[in-house]
Amino acid sequence: MRDTPEELRELQALLDASLSRSTSHLRSIVTERTLTAEQLTQILTGMCTLALSTVTAKGEPRISGVDGHFLHGKWYFGTARSAAKARHLAARPAASVAHMRGEDLGVFTHGTVEILNPQGGEPAPDWPDLLAYFKDFYGDDAFDWDDEVVYYRLHPHWMTVYAPDLAKLTAASQS
Repeated sequence: MRDTPEELRELQALLDASLSRSTSHLRSIVTERTLTAEQLTQILTGMCTLALSTVTAKGEPRISGVDGHFLHGKWYFGTARSAAKARHLAARPAASVAHMRGEDLGVFTHGTVEILNPQGGEPAPDWPDLLAYFKDFYGDDAFDWDDEVVYYRLHPHWMTVYAPDLAKLTAASQS
């Protein structure tokens, strides 16, 4: 677990606030079937496939898959600099992601992306540490890390978790 106590407190506050301002329908489904911030960070390790939603210039929704990494209470993901989703996010940084594991886990997040390694621009202050993590995960020579891929951090303003059976999730993550 890479999250600090402060990051866990912030994530828990986000989860609580998001659920409290959700519809009664969603609260009726999730309230007794959710995870704490600490539990969530123990389940979301390694790469988690995300469904990423962006919007075109015409306001048309688009969804695609990305490799997601849940670090420090936020989602991180990358794509090719030439991908349509990269153009969408550059022009309209609002995004939503969903990570689902069958009927056992659903993590739904809305927020705004930050580009971590802008081409020709100043990278995020923590980009060197994040790049080391990604290189360790994917391999140092997996990509041309400077020119080929763009990485994002999704700053969530809403996040909720559906997990009806923590024991089942915990057992699955240990196998």
